[in-house]
Amino acid sequence: MAIDFTYERWEKVKADARLWWAGELGRPLLHTTADGADPGRDKPKALAEGVDPLYDLSVPAADIVDHWDWELSQVEYLGDSFPSVWPNFGPGVLAAYLGGEPEPRDWTVWFHPAERRELADLHFTYDPENVWVRRIKDVCRAAMQRWEGMVLVGMTDLGGTLDVLSTFRPADELLLDLCDHPDKVKRATWEIHKAWWQAYDDINSVLQPVNPGHTSWAQIYSKQTYYMLQCDFCYMIGPKMFDEFVKPELAACCERLANAFYHLDGVGQLPHLESMLRIEALKGIQWVPGTGVEDTSDWAEVHRQIHAAGKLMQTYDSDRLELMDTIAGQIGSVDGVVQIARVSADNRDIGIEQLKRYGAT
Repeated sequence: MAIDFTYERWEKVKADARLWWAGELGRPLLHTTADGADPGRDKPKALAEGVDPLYDLSVPAADIVDHWDWELSQVEYLGDSFPSVWPNFGPGVLAAYLGGEPEPRDWTVWFHPAERRELADLHFTYDPENVWVRRIKDVCRAAMQRWEGMVLVGMTDLGGTLDVLSTFRPADELLLDLCDHPDKVKRATWEIHKAWWQAYDDINSVLQPVNPGHTSWAQIYSKQTYYMLQCDFCYMIGPKMFDEFVKPELAACCERLANAFYHLDGVGQLPHLESMLRIEALKGIQWVPGTGVEDTSDWAEVHRQIHAAGKLMQTYDSDRLELMDTIAGQIGSVDGVVQIARVSADNRDIGIEQLKRYGAT
């Protein structure tokens, strides 16, 4: 059995998403999928589980895509959901494109410099012939040939600019550099910014125009350019340093993207939220409280702050359908919220009920 989706349904997804981004849909986007569909064929030959660098480079890109196809064929796409895959080469894979060495570990990847250098000696240039650049483009090319626009292929996780810099200049040293060598940090930041966009455009040159739009690991659909921006490094700095070293580059990315979101990861980033919300071109915030703290439903003040700033919002607790009702009670309306939810076959009716309640069927 093939992936249970049609081009006609894609047109509905595109139309509703366009209205949502414009603030005109009048309801939230509910990206709900249900597990348990019969793929109609045996599982393809075993491939490595986890992030894609764990696949040996000798494994053909088409085999990876075939494995993804088998997984997508086991999913029922409800509400505003659509079939999509995300080539996961590790968080901040741009570091590998700039000469860093990836170290896959189970479900993630760490990146290390080939050699330690002083900040003054660090210079960054994008290499389109880098082995990992070629690999991601081969996989994306195979996906375009296999699915012909039926499946949305997301942009790989390029990473945040200062996060990539901290691969080559460990965080404890980089924190001191902010004080001791601010101009050198800014020079490196903008070199990485340039390389980031070269990588983004290079990969998109393979995906477009066949790919039906744009998405990321966060699975929000956008017909126009979109990305989930981030800077985990800013967890360790205060608002003044955020405004000096992070915000200008972040704002520049927002200006270049038609639909820019920010991954606000952990309570340590909350001191930067007010400044972040003043970036006019930033469309929305994905708030993730982090482990060991109250869950998403307990952060009414954060939800209200984002909503009051006129920004869109994403909740990513995939097994917490009730969060939409909770947030509705906190901010009065969830028209500007998108929820990514996944339900088991046994809970399919609960998912359908929520979709009906919010008009997403």
